[in-house]
This record gives sequence, structure tokens and C-alpha cells, in this order.
Amino acid sequence: MKNTNDSNMTSIHQTIELRTTRPRQPSAPNSVDQTWNTPSNTEIEQVPIPPPDTGKAAWLVLAGCTLIQAPVWGYSLAFGVFQEYYTSHPTALKGDTSNVAVIGTTLTGILYLSSPFTFAILSRWPRLRRWFGPIGLVMTAAGFLMSSFATSVWQLVATQGVVSALGSGLLFTPSTLYLDEWFVRRKGLAYGIMWAGKSFTGVGIPFVMSASLQRFGPERTLQGWTVATILLSSPLLYYLRPRIPLSATTTIRRLDTTFLTLPIFWTLQMGNILQSLGYFLPYTYMSSYAVQQIGATAPIATLVLSLINATSVPGGIVMGTLNDHFSVMSVLLLSSLGSAFAVFFLWGFSSHIALLTLFALTYGFFAGGFSSTWSGVMNEIKRQSPGMDTGLMFGLLAGGRGVGNVISGPLSVALFGKGVGGSGVYEGQYGAVILFTGITALLGGWGGLGWLWKVGGGREGRW
Repeated sequence: MKNTNDSNMTSIHQTIELRTTRPRQPSAPNSVDQTWNTPSNTEIEQVPIPPPDTGKAAWLVLAGCTLIQAPVWGYSLAFGVFQEYYTSHPTALKGDTSNVAVIGTTLTGILYLSSPFTFAILSRWPRLRRWFGPIGLVMTAAGFLMSSFATSVWQLVATQGVVSALGSGLLFTPSTLYLDEWFVRRKGLAYGIMWAGKSFTGVGIPFVMSASLQRFGPERTLQGWTVATILLSSPLLYYLRPRIPLSATTTIRRLDTTFLTLPIFWTLQMGNILQSLGYFLPYTYMSSYAVQQIGATAPIATLVLSLINATSVPGGIVMGTLNDHFSVMSVLLLSSLGSAFAVFFLWGFSSHIALLTLFALTYGFFAGGFSSTWSGVMNEIKRQSPGMDTGLMFGLLAGGRGVGNVISGPLSVALFGKGVGGSGVYEGQYGAVILFTGITALLGGWGGLGWLWKVGGGREGRW
């Protein structure tokens, strides 16, 4: 490569993945090869690069990214247990505890809402990735430690819902970007396994939290969770590393945002937001519902909540794998229709623990796999906008999920206690919540209307 071309190519900020097995010597002392990497679009030096989708290093990164879902999402997935504890132990917190649900929805919502900013920052300034993980771990641990001394709902919102949520977002972002680099052709499977790790976290942690709350109370339980977060996250940060090393000259990259003019992006994003409006409500209300409406014991209620997370594990993997072989539109419709059926007909008419258990199994599989469709969404849009940065796209999809989640918190508080007529549970205090959850689950398939853009010639259209 000639030196006269180096400056021109450096300004392009696009790279091509190297397929060579041995490094070549540069033709000039300061020359830098520019290569294109499909998943992360990152400038690199000319060095041997491990192949994507295979090899020990790729699977170690996938394992690390899967395991780190525990400290990132574990508490939010088990928050229903804390909500049941706080509502059944009025003296645990000072003041009105009717809005305890806002804690969990704020935590999850901010974690998602911060994603567009953190993913955009790390996509534009990739050298910051190595710092976000440690900083996020410190913030997450500090937030939970401070929350162990909280005595009111607003203090828990500030420490858990804000500080820990922001820290978890910093911990989550670089690990996801590394995963995106290591998997290309099998991206759907990789993301499915990652989200399955999140769901699997929700299988065991609620039991641990419930037992700890009954024996030690919330203060010691939160302190123990702080220690567990530090011990699990610290070694994982070592294994999470990029597939493509950055060059010495890489400082800033231009982000291609032309995909924002594609109608299909906004169609799919709208379905993503609508689905998230009600997606988290069963996680929030299931424990208290099982105790108050069915008459189940606290351990049984925790088991039902865990079953939602348990079936989300195969659900996430199956939906992710389907994205690698079928249109994302079809997968979105499958997830949405299955979720809506579970809510309307199983939860909506449940009067016994057996039917509620069947709801947990069905809803967990179909709704729990919805996030795994994001890999298909990214692939679909990247075909129309090849310069799109998949990390930025992932952040926007996560942000859309956060918008729905934050709105659903206070909205669910307003809906709770209102029946909607009919028979069964619909006429009870959970009736409006169940109906709202079912409608939003059905609207998650709105993205399936993206077929119209293909059939009507909108595949290449822009706004």
C-alpha cells in the first residue's frame, strides 16, 4: 500500500475483515491497512484475525457474555419477590408502599434507555470499551450496597433504579459489542444463547432471594447480592475482548445513520416498543397474583415466576436460531401470537395454580424469546443499509424496549385494582393489567407488517 493512499483510506473509517492466516509486512513504516468488519465496522491494524463463528476464543466470549447477564439482569428478574415481600411486610419501608412496582420498572427501564447512548458512544469511540466494564461494575455494586440501607421507596428508586441501572448498562454494552464482533453467520444463535443466559438467571435467583429475605431480611440480602455481583463480574471482564484489535491510530469513527430513513426500521421499532409496554408486567405481578388470587404460598409463587424465566431459555435459543433461517417477520408473528394466546386464555381465566403454571410455561417461551428477534431485525435492515453499525442498532432497539418499560410502570399502577367485567380474573383487581398485557403482546407482531414494504416496493424505500 502506498503512503499517498494511507491518509485517504484512514478517513473512510470502514474496514474489511482479513481472511489471511499470517500477517504481512507493511510496505511503508507507518502504513495501515483498512479492512471491513461486518458486525462492528472497526478500524484495525494488519494482524492475524481469528475467524468469526468458530474457535475456542469465540465460544469463550459467548460464555462470558452469557454469564455476565446474571449480575446485569439478575435483580430485576427477581424483583417480583422483593415486591411481594415489601407489600406483605408493611413495616419494611416507611410511607406508602403501593408504588413499590415503580422500583423494578425504573431499574429495567433505565438499563434499557441508556443503551442508545452507551452503544453510540462505544461505537464512535471504541477505545472506551475497556473502561466501561470496570466502571459499570463499581456503579452497580455501589448502588445495591447503598440500597441495603434504604428505608423508603424513593431511596430504593434512586439507588437501585438509577445508580445500579446505569452501572449495569455500562457493564452490559461492551460485552454485547464484543459478541457482535465474534459472530456473523450464526449471530442469531449467539444472541439467542446470550438472552437465554439472562432468562436462566431468573430461574434460580428468585428462590435464593426469597429464602434470603425470609431468613435475613432485605438489608443482608442486598449486601450479599452486592458481593455476588463483584465476585462473578470481575473474572468475566478478563475474557470479554474484541476479535479485531484496534489500530494505534483509531480514535473516532463516523456512524452511518441512513437506516433511520428506512420505513421498515420504524415499523419494526414500533412493534418493539408496543410489545415492551406489557412484557414486564407478568414478571412484576406474578408473585403477588399467585398469593392473593390463587392462594398459593410464597415458595409456590416464586416457582411460578421462575418457570417464566425457565422456558425463556429454550424460547430465546429457538427464536434466535429461527432468525438465522427464516424471515424475521415470521418469527416476530410467532412470538407475538403465542404470547397473546397465553395471556388472554391462560392467565386471563386462571383460577387454579395448574392453569397459572401452564401460562408461565407458554408465556416464558414465546414472550421470553422476543428479544432474540433483534438479530433478525439487524440483519434485515443491514441488507438495505450496508453501512449500518449493528452495535448502534442494538442500542436503539434496547432503548425502544426501555421506553415501553418506563411507561408501563406508572401505567400498571394506574391499571391495578380495576376490573374490566367478564368472568374469571378479568373482573378482579388484576383484570385491566392482564388485558393490557395481552393487547401489547399482540401488537408486538406489528413488525410483521414490514412484509408490506417488501411486497409494495418499500424494501429499498426511504423517508
